[in-house]
Amino acid sequence: MSVAVIPLKLAPALRQDRAAAASSAFDAAFAEFLSVDVANGDVAAETIWAYRRGVAQWVAWCRSQNLDPATVTATHVKRFRQALLESGYQPVSVGLKLSVVRRFYEAARTAGLRPDNPAAGVKSPRVRQATEDFKYLCDEQLAKLIAGIPDPDQVTGRHQVQRLRNLLMVSMMALQGLRTIEVHRANVEDLTEKGENLVLLVRGKRRDRFAYLRPDVVKRLKEYLALRGTISRDKTGTPLFPSVGRGGGRRLSRCSIRLHTNEYLRLAGLKQPGISNHALRHTAATLGYLHTGDLRVVQEFLGHADARMTSRYAHVVDMAKRNPALSIPVKARGSAVAFDNSAP
Repeated sequence: MSVAVIPLKLAPALRQDRAAAASSAFDAAFAEFLSVDVANGDVAAETIWAYRRGVAQWVAWCRSQNLDPATVTATHVKRFRQALLESGYQPVSVGLKLSVVRRFYEAARTAGLRPDNPAAGVKSPRVRQATEDFKYLCDEQLAKLIAGIPDPDQVTGRHQVQRLRNLLMVSMMALQGLRTIEVHRANVEDLTEKGENLVLLVRGKRRDRFAYLRPDVVKRLKEYLALRGTISRDKTGTPLFPSVGRGGGRRLSRCSIRLHTNEYLRLAGLKQPGISNHALRHTAATLGYLHTGDLRVVQEFLGHADARMTSRYAHVVDMAKRNPALSIPVKARGSAVAFDNSAP
């Protein structure tokens, strides 16, 4: 990806007291960083947009404070951190935004535009959230969600195709553990047979993996592909989940996928803060470990490079099963507390 196709347009903010040439140099340095250094040169368009939005927010804040982003100090970056927290951003989100600012100035330092990186020593806010503090659905809730998706067999034509598509998208996340971006990226060409299994090559965040599809998912997937007809390729392949109807055929955006999921969660009475697309991946991971007890298999299922990422699902399940509180031989009865001789 060439530098020229990633115009950051930071010049208006950087030109307060600097030459236009210096402003353009900052733009070019960060554009070079995005195209060469991020993801080892294999950066997704969505990632570029995330970085651009992060830098744009930082530059806008600098302008609101009458600061020149080219000459700020660590103190200014700390003030930005505090402003984000006061605006209601969670520590994790603030940390991600600071990471973008940090990498922006590291690109400038590498290009010789600054002797230092003012964000290098600015720490992210402490994250007090427990690593296992995530939302997921239990078996019964997941069954309710899937049962609430309109039945494809009750309609015909494009409505049937649309219902099959939506059922498959939810199944890919809640049963197969795919991320939203992985559902978005899925291509027909990524499907292949391995022995008796139909597998999907999942284009992951950092590395690809194979998802061995369940028989019930395979059955619906074959129905869907047979009914939907020919779909044109885009620049990455033939979309597995395109839009349906007039003007259809385009790959569904991540936003569209989220909208469909949220609608079905609402219909099932399951929509609440923290329960959305990614909670379905948490659901697949947690229930996968609950019913197999095999951490290594779940790690490969999710595509985690580090088992510590997967272990949080095991921790949730194991703590529920072997909660030490249940072994204490005392029962609370209203305001009174009684000794329970039957407790282990």
